Amino acid sequence: MNDTPLHRRFGRRSLMLGGLGLAGAVVAGEFLTSGPPAPELLPRLAAVRTDVTGKTLHLAGTDGWVSIADPAHTPKIGGFWPDPLAPTPRDLYVFGFRDVTGLTDAQVKAQRGKAQISAPLMWFDQDTQNRVTLTNLGLSQRPDLVDGHTIHFHGFQNAIPLFDGVPELSISVPIGRDFTYFYWPHDPGTYMYHCHFEDVEHVQMGMTGLVFVRPTQNNGSLGQPAGTYAYNDGDGSTRYDREFAIILTEIWAEAHYRDAHIQVTDWTDYHPSFWAMNGRTFPDTTLPGSGYDGTGAPTGADPRLQYQPNSSLITCNAGEKVLIRLASLGYQNHAMTVDGIDLTIVGKDAGLLKDKAGNQHYITTNTVELGPGESRDVIFTAPSKPGTYLLYDRSYADLDNAGGGGFGGQMTEIRVSPPGTVGSQTAPNT
Repeated sequence: MNDTPLHRRFGRRSLMLGGLGLAGAVVAGEFLTSGPPAPELLPRLAAVRTDVTGKTLHLAGTDGWVSIADPAHTPKIGGFWPDPLAPTPRDLYVFGFRDVTGLTDAQVKAQRGKAQISAPLMWFDQDTQNRVTLTNLGLSQRPDLVDGHTIHFHGFQNAIPLFDGVPELSISVPIGRDFTYFYWPHDPGTYMYHCHFEDVEHVQMGMTGLVFVRPTQNNGSLGQPAGTYAYNDGDGSTRYDREFAIILTEIWAEAHYRDAHIQVTDWTDYHPSFWAMNGRTFPDTTLPGSGYDGTGAPTGADPRLQYQPNSSLITCNAGEKVLIRLASLGYQNHAMTVDGIDLTIVGKDAGLLKDKAGNQHYITTNTVELGPGESRDVIFTAPSKPGTYLLYDRSYADLDNAGGGGFGGQMTEIRVSPPGTVGSQTAPNT
């Protein structure tokens, strides 16, 4: 997909860099797409680790339609929701990323107009080299918009400007083009990623997701046995048996309607209609996740949620340690609560709550507060008594769908089963 002449590769607002710097960025991006690490980097890599091979992923940015709530049990919002243009059984227009790793060029192009929210969950091992290619497929509903897309790792300390995803400092990916980002993460913890092109609009429209870095301690370093840990704690205090990643967002239905209907939104009028966990609202948060087959076609039992594949349901066995990676990438504060289970906050904003002397500053509570752009790593021990516990936002205003009666919004379930009932996890959120 890189046969377009250099002078035609960049659309509006992506020419904020100087010409020389821009050309250098493109050369670097194309090199990383197809080649090995630069020779001058190899001695430095070998000095850090002998095995630095990480992941190679491919995301596509586009638009599409999802179902944020069941219209049969949710009041209509003026003429804005359900959107009259939405194809059955969907009701909301969004922008989003899709995981197209391993698909052919033709299959990737076929994902145009099939955005998902929240974005694909990504994770990497500490001190490994990773590449993520972003392809901009354009907007099916709004072909008049020629917006670029980027990937910005929010709070990530290791990205050089070229790969940070802020268009003013790096580049944005124009329609029909792709660019490969290079990440060499040194700090474990939970982060977020989002598009930073027209970021207020693109974040609200759904281009948000979770990314986290797993520590080298998992391999049996720092005197701890090999296993699964949230951080390089040195004492095993962040060990867990299962992990679940949840990103909190708010959805302003009027803005989504206006984008679909070629109208302008005044973002100072921000007034959310829905409050979501992993792109779903309760009770959809408790339904199983879905996926995609080898051609990128959605699979799953509920056709309403095929483009919202990330479940927020937490399942575990009694006595197991469970890690919840919580993050918020909306514009409001949230306070997530569990009644009957003690929560231990071991990390904030991808930082272990432990000083250099080894003193723990973990926080045991039943409520975890998050502001916009913040993350928390929370561990709990599943109660010995099996049952269902609720994880929900303490703000009752965030526990409905469009102001309707009954529960909705940011709430899900923690289902605790007798020991040995739930099988081992094969991936997060399963």
